[in-house]
Amino acid sequence: MKKVGILGGGQLGRMLLQAAVNYPVETFLMENDADCPSAHLCHQFTIGNISNFDDVYNFGKGLDAITIEIESVNEEALEKLESEGIKVYPKPSALRTIKDKVVQKQFYKTNEIPTSDFLITNNLQELNSHTDFLPAVHKVGKGGYDGKGVQIIRTKDDVAKGFDAPSVLEKMVAIKQEIAVIVAVNDKGETAIYPPVDMVFDPVLNLLDYQISPADLPEKTFWKVEAIALKVVKELKSPGIFAVELFVDKNDEVFVNETAPRVHNSGHHSIEANYSSQFDMLWRILLDYPLGNTDHILPAAIVNIIGEEGYSGTVHYKGLEEVLQIENVFVHLYGKKETKPGRKMGHVTILSAEKQELIHQANRIKSTLKVIS
Repeated sequence: MKKVGILGGGQLGRMLLQAAVNYPVETFLMENDADCPSAHLCHQFTIGNISNFDDVYNFGKGLDAITIEIESVNEEALEKLESEGIKVYPKPSALRTIKDKVVQKQFYKTNEIPTSDFLITNNLQELNSHTDFLPAVHKVGKGGYDGKGVQIIRTKDDVAKGFDAPSVLEKMVAIKQEIAVIVAVNDKGETAIYPPVDMVFDPVLNLLDYQISPADLPEKTFWKVEAIALKVVKELKSPGIFAVELFVDKNDEVFVNETAPRVHNSGHHSIEANYSSQFDMLWRILLDYPLGNTDHILPAAIVNIIGEEGYSGTVHYKGLEEVLQIENVFVHLYGKKETKPGRKMGHVTILSAEKQELIHQANRIKSTLKVIS
């Protein structure tokens, strides 16, 4: 039985471990919090710092394979483990490219992957000298996650909101749609692509509000989206699961926004909506099984469950009973005991053959289910 380790014990690690029950695998998890949502689901839990070299190396050296649920891991330790024969998903080289948004953006340019125009700024002083490039989006190179580390800089008056650290200043695109595509790659280089999803973001929290899958795209745009997502992943030269986020502009041109080297929020619907979920797919890759079927069983929508403004403390889910009575609705709570404004506490998946029904139920759930304390 293979021994597989996961670095990070948040909601993605939780769902990944839940999918592991279908396979003959011994699971190991490392996280710095013994009360993390995933600790009780693995065969062996280790308290450790996933960004510390010694902790990551010592955790991984007895395993057959290791993967991540968050980018902020120590890639030097992963490189050493890889050199000693441990399978690492994704490869540390791909992780290095992706986890620094400056390097990631330069990677797109070098490999002729369409992306929005950009400049690199090393501090606020440099940002202040590029006001002719505005309006733009300022993204800190390292450490940004779940909407944090991103600021919209529309005018010179907004420059103070930027980052006094190496960052990317991206020219704003006239966005018609925001699309995500999950791509799976195994050790043989074989790929499987999930149908593109249409993402709608909360403009205040900069978090995914809800999404519809599959995305409603003209055929020409659909093929362009898939081709660009595949090129991104092939140029990374690494097995694993990758989520490629893209913009479609008013002229139906497609630009890569960002890539995540792991299972991703935009693929949560696949647990119920696709024959092989993104979590099942990653286990197939880790254990060297054939890639799964990415086809839809039914179209789906996802609504994120977010902590309400004005509430902090022990979590209470108002309206949960009503939502659970809705047909073809699946509630996933992440096991977090405390809520705070804007904190991601779970998600709800809705299945229906009718797109309008998906949108109707998504809005109904958003107005019914409230995370309070």
